[in-house]
This record gives sequence, structure tokens and C-alpha cells, in this order.
Amino acid sequence: MTADTRSDESGIDLDDIGTNPTANPSFSDLIASRLSRRSLFGLGVGTAGTALLQACGGGGGGGTSFPILPPAPAPAPAPAPAPAPAPGTAPLKLDFNAVAKSLDDVVSVPAGYTASVLYRLGDPIASGVAAYKNDGTDDATTYDRRAGDHHDGMTFFGANASNKWDPANASRGLLVMNHEAITPLFLHPTGQTVVGGVRTVADEVLREFYLHGVSVIEVNKSGNAWSYKQDSSFNRRVHTLTEMAFSGPAAKTDYLKTRYSTDGSKTRGTLNNCANGTTPWGTYLTCEENWAGYFRRIKANDDPKRSAKEIASFNRYGVASTGRELWATVTPDTADNLYGRWNTEVIGATATDDFRNGANTYGWVVEIDPFTPASTPRKRTALGRFGHEGACLGPVAVGKPLVWYMGDDSQNEYLYKFVSTKAWDAADIGGGIAAGDKYMDDGKLYVARFNADGTGNWLELKLGVNNITAGYAGYAFADAADVVINARHAADAAGATKMDRPEWTAVNPKNGEVYLTLTNNAARTINGTDAANPRFYNDPKGPAQTAQKGNPNGHIVRFADTAGDPAAVTFKWDVYLFGARSTASADVNLSALAADNDFSSPDGMWFSHAAPGLLWLETDDGKYTDVTNCMLLAALPGKVGDGAAKTITNVDGPTTATQATFVGKAPGTDGLRRFLVGPKDCEITGIAESGDGRALFVNIQHPGETTPAANIGDPSKFGSHWPEGGTARPRSATVVITKNDGGLIGL
Repeated sequence: MTADTRSDESGIDLDDIGTNPTANPSFSDLIASRLSRRSLFGLGVGTAGTALLQACGGGGGGGTSFPILPPAPAPAPAPAPAPAPAPGTAPLKLDFNAVAKSLDDVVSVPAGYTASVLYRLGDPIASGVAAYKNDGTDDATTYDRRAGDHHDGMTFFGANASNKWDPANASRGLLVMNHEAITPLFLHPTGQTVVGGVRTVADEVLREFYLHGVSVIEVNKSGNAWSYKQDSSFNRRVHTLTEMAFSGPAAKTDYLKTRYSTDGSKTRGTLNNCANGTTPWGTYLTCEENWAGYFRRIKANDDPKRSAKEIASFNRYGVASTGRELWATVTPDTADNLYGRWNTEVIGATATDDFRNGANTYGWVVEIDPFTPASTPRKRTALGRFGHEGACLGPVAVGKPLVWYMGDDSQNEYLYKFVSTKAWDAADIGGGIAAGDKYMDDGKLYVARFNADGTGNWLELKLGVNNITAGYAGYAFADAADVVINARHAADAAGATKMDRPEWTAVNPKNGEVYLTLTNNAARTINGTDAANPRFYNDPKGPAQTAQKGNPNGHIVRFADTAGDPAAVTFKWDVYLFGARSTASADVNLSALAADNDFSSPDGMWFSHAAPGLLWLETDDGKYTDVTNCMLLAALPGKVGDGAAKTITNVDGPTTATQATFVGKAPGTDGLRRFLVGPKDCEITGIAESGDGRALFVNIQHPGETTPAANIGDPSKFGSHWPEGGTARPRSATVVITKNDGGLIGL
């Protein structure tokens, strides 16, 4: 994510500046001779074969543009599940007219499609909870039974009549989604009440606690319309006050001890939940991304009480501010430290007297069992602690280990994967959190190095290997828990490749290849490019032609683990797509994008299950918003190596530099087409489909977020009024898209 609402009180967004101080080299310098494209991509790659693939999320003519009016969230009966269609053997074909770029405050989809609002900020999810007033006056104590804000990563879990997971179900299921952050201006009568840098209205903060986290809601189809069931026993909110257990190598260690959990076995809550993931046994993974800025730590007060290692850890993760929502400032505190827990400074005599380790309890992948509402979520520490942007499950095959791919969403951060020690046993389907204990608490954590010749290496993050030792100059590692808690330092030590903001990963179910969105990077310099991050350019924005240098439009890298084995420690890669304006020069618009498919800042990404090979791309864009709001595109990608080696020329004023890279085959409008454009100021993020692929769920996040605080008293000056229109405050919401003829979406 890239929106300004993620900034701390200084207005600085750590996504935009990054916290990676290392001088890990450009890998064009590491390999003097490049293999030829013919020899590199003639090596072959295994396909998924019989493996089950659980993919993640991960001006044209004829389109329609309209404001979407929300339907009443009344329960609907659940018809008998329709069988999922058998995958066709004919090549897929995009069968819609591209939607034009737009700056309107509407959701635009192609002719022949209908988009309806399903689930909005504040909507009630329990009996007896009143409809949302949307004026900032709703009772704060009801927000634990309402939709959260900033809808994000999302998964549809089909459910059968026995209330068990049924992936193919077409008419009933549990929709599970993240609520990443908040737009405070619209949550309270006049925005946040702050006096002298202190939050003075506790009810406002309670609303905000509840509005972060995760929703689980039951959804049903009646005819061609979808609704959520307000009184379902499955409905649940997981938020910043929900108790959670730690598992894996960091659990019950000194690093996680707090006043709340003196043995380091548990914590409260999850927040800044961005992208997501799934498991083959039917649970949901929510991922903690920009958690660091919520904690209060004033360096001048705290640094003298800290060890050099602690300071190095805080600096590498960006834990040093007054706290972006000032939650720690509310007084008096409660007996159970609802506010004081966000102060991560040394206050008491020992770690069990305060929350000096509070920041260590965030930054994890969290497993939630949506089918067991009373279950306790688990923070899976074996998958490492960083700014998790999803955890995408790779190919699944009986007798083989499981793998999850994970981006770290900040400039110049890394791509990771986790490979389980245990081999997959299909008898664990439906096994809930216990199955997670089996597969996610023991395994190998790796970070990626992209080599200049189009190959790559997975570098294990383990004490005693790859420079991860007590003698490493950047951070003296002590034990296995120290490595996963300080995974960024471990990746630095190993020599991973700094990437242009690694975000969502997605696995192509046709061949097992993995796609990684690299949203943008203002820190990329003309002499600091490498083969996998090859562009430096200026993309002037707006009438004033404001400079945007670095890689402002982002790109998408894809890779294939050697021999199609997700546990392999080598891979080959190329760049699938480069974001760019269609009018940009050939050395910027390297994918030859046209008006019907040009885009900037790729973020969310997800492969269809019902139509294997159909890829959905979402944008979180502040760079091309002088021309269009954020969008959703449909793509039919090829495979690694379907393009060619290319040397591009980068320009910065009078300075030019060349960079060799590998560019995938240009998609053309047959292979990439704009499907949806959102309302003003929004991000398009989070995507899922019903079991038959005939309903597509998409999240519209933070419309109107750039509204100045001074405008809260004048609705005519709100940046957006979506989805209700009129003079309403804008609300994040989930839309469901169906094809009017009942067919597969996009095809």
C-alpha cells in the first residue's frame, strides 16, 4: 500500500523511505558473464502436473460507469451448491471491452457486468446491532460487531450444508477479509480529537482498535444476487484486542515477554493486515504489514536504556515515533493496559513490568480458522517477522513439503519463502489450527537473490549459515528466535537482492510459476539499478509536470523454482510486466502498453481457480492518478522466458546508463485489459471468487482519503461520496461482480 494515511505523525511513510541501510550490491556486478537467453531458458521447468495449486492473492469501448448503491444486508437462503465447471482445454480468451481510464467517483465495469456493494465499513454483523449511521456517532462498544475499515486481502471459503469447507461451493461460503488501517477523518464526528499531541476521547480510540483486523462473514447467493447473513453464527471480528497465541521458534522466549504475557506465549491483537494467504487444510492467513509506526518510542528517552542490538533492531524495522494514531497517549490507562501496551519504551524494572517488547509481538503471519469462531488465532513465528505483504501458498502435492511465498512491503526490501519440514498429507484437510501446528511451526525460511543472468538463489536464514552469526557486523545473532524476529537483519547478512517494494505474490496454477508485484521505488537511482529492478526514469505528473523519479510505476517479476520443485534453492526469472503510461518512451514502456491496459503501481494480484491461467492485477497508485483512479486488470500471462534479453537505457537529465535485463513477451490487449476502475482516492485491493468463478469479490479501499481535515464540516468538499452518493461520508467496501449472462468473469 502507498497511501498517505499510512504515514506517522511526521507525515513520513516508511514504505516510501524504507529502513534498509545495507549496501547489498547490484547483482549485475556479481556475475561477470551472462548465460545466453537460449541456454538459460532452454533448461526447462517442471509443471505442477498433478499437484493441487492453491493460488493467492492474491479508453476502451462499451463499458458502463455508474455509482453503486448498497443493497440491504438481509440474509438470503442458501441454494444447493452448483458444481464447479471442469477446466476447459481451449485457450482462455478475454471476452470484454476494456474499461476506459476515469477520474469519476464511481465504479466502472464492462458492459454485460453488474457490480453491487456487499459489505461496507460499519455494517453490522450480529443480531441487535443497529445500521451504521456513518456520521461518527455510533456507539463505540458496537464496533467489535461491525465491518472494519480499509478492506484489503480476502478469501472466499465455500461452505456446504454441514458447515464444512467446500472449495467448489458456488452459492454459500465464508468471506474472510483484512481491514488494514483507518481513515480517521470519517470515523468520528469531526475526526480525531487531539489536544497537545494527546488523544483525549477514549471512545474514539476504542472504535479504531476494533476497526483494524479481520472480518469473517457468511455470504449467500439467491438468484444472481449475493448478500451477507447478519446473524450468522460464523460472523466474527478479529481485531487489536483479540487474544492470540505464539507458535514456532520465537514462542515463549524472552524476546516476546511483556506485562500481558510474562512467559512470551501470547499477545493481544493483530493490525495493519494487508494481503493474505490460505492453507490446504482450509484456514486463513492474515499478514501484519506496517505495524511498526503504531508503537510509541521516543528515541531520546528510550535509547539510553537499550542495548546496541535492541537499537539496531528498532532502526531496521522503523520503530521510533510518537505512534501514528497516538493510541499510547490516552490517560488514564486501563487496568489491562489497553493504551499503555502501545508504548514500547522501557518503563519498569524488567520486560514483564512493561511493553518494551511490544513491537516484537507484531510483524507476523497469523493463522485464523474461519470455521471455528471460538478458536484462538496463532502467530506463526517460523515464517519470520517483517512487513508481511501476504503469504501465498505454492503448489500442493501429497508427500511433498508445503511452501509459502512472502513479500516485505517497503522500498529496497526482500522476497522470502518458507518451506515446511513435514510433507503434505491430505488427511489433514479440515484439520484447523492443529494442522497449522504441524506444517507452519517447523521449516526453512529463505530470502531471494536475483542474479544478473536470469537465475536466482534461495538463501537460508538460519543461525550459522549465510553470514548469520554472532560476528555479523550489522547485528549479532544469538539464537533461532533472534533470527526470525530480526529476519530483515538476517536477509541483509545473507546478501539478498533489494527489490522495488515487494508486495503480493501469486502462483500460476497452470505451471506453478510465481509472480511478484513490485509497486514502485522512489529510492532507486540511475546507478543503483540491477537486472531484476532495471529501470530509472522520470514520469512527470499533472499540469505542473511534477518530477517522479526512480521507478514510480513499478513492475512484476515472475520466477520458476528449479524443476518445478518449490523446495528448490535455485530458480530462473524474468520481468513479466512493466507499469507505464502508454505515452512513455520505449525504454520506460517496455511492455508496449496501450490506452486499454496501461497502469501504474501494481499491488494486489491473484490467479483464478475456476479459470486456471487467468490473472487479476490491482493497483495502489499515487503516480498515475492525474490520469485515472486505481484499477483492476485481467491478464493471460505466458511463462518465464517467453520474451527476450534486453538492454535498456535509463536517463536522468544529462546522465544516461544502460542496464541489461530479461523482458517477458509484450501482452497486447488480448493478454492484458482493464476490467474495472474505482472511485476517487481509492485503492483496488483484495480479490476472491466463488467456487464456480461466476462471482468476483473485490475490495474498494479508502475512497476520499485525501480529504483535508478542514473539510469535514462541508460534505460538498469530501473527496468522495462512494458508495452511497449524495453528501455521505465515503466508506471502504466489498463489491461483488457478476456477469449478466451468468458466465465466468472476464472470459
